[in-house]
Amino acid sequence: MDYDFSFFLFVATVITGVIWGVYLLILKSRGEVFDENNEPILVEYARSFFPVVLIVLLLRSFLAEPFRIPSGSMMPTLLVGDFLLVNKFTYGIRLPVINKKIVEINEPKHGDIMVFRFPKDPTVDYIKRVIGLPGDKVSYHNKQLYINGAPAAQVSLGSYQGVGQGDDMTGAEHLAENLTGVEHSILVRHGAVSAEGDYVVPKGSYFVMGDNRDNSNDGRYWGMVPEANLVGKAFFIWMNWDWEHKGIDFDRIGTVLK
Repeated sequence: MDYDFSFFLFVATVITGVIWGVYLLILKSRGEVFDENNEPILVEYARSFFPVVLIVLLLRSFLAEPFRIPSGSMMPTLLVGDFLLVNKFTYGIRLPVINKKIVEINEPKHGDIMVFRFPKDPTVDYIKRVIGLPGDKVSYHNKQLYINGAPAAQVSLGSYQGVGQGDDMTGAEHLAENLTGVEHSILVRHGAVSAEGDYVVPKGSYFVMGDNRDNSNDGRYWGMVPEANLVGKAFFIWMNWDWEHKGIDFDRIGTVLK
């Protein structure tokens, strides 16, 4: 089992709930009435924290989970210091901790900004863009992406001006790419070496890439994302705080991701 924040949140919910519940059962067996002024300090803490951790667990598990961008692999769409909300139910409702899907809802689509458990280390969450769906043949050669043999149309937007911790990407070419009808921005550095190849996406898996094509540790290097590793779809930037540079960027707050 992978021990992450959700696991410890689940354990905290169980422990506080059990302590409070057992105390109430003991009082009932003795015929005593609950009096918060006379409860043991441990029970007081459990009673106070149980509803809080339970609500947080339910919200994180079934509705939305916060996520912070730690690197520039999704530039220019996402910047270092962006704080996102991730929709936890759009790809199906899953049980917390064991991550087992219990209700089918939607499946990932081309162009989705997806959070998933890194296949090489499931305790780490990654965020990339969905490029290939099950059955797709994806090719990437000479900075050009192909989906099932069709090139993804690209339109140059000029030279990119980096900001904050992403200022090292200044001078890269900024392109608008159309991925089977989903338009988004990417960065490429002509002359930079990055992984190329042809990939066939197997059933039950997805192929992902970063928008910063020459600075992204993605499916070109480590393979496919199994369906069981999906966490959710990023949909909203609620804060940007790049503490190594200018601090809060108010212009990015409230950005809806498509």
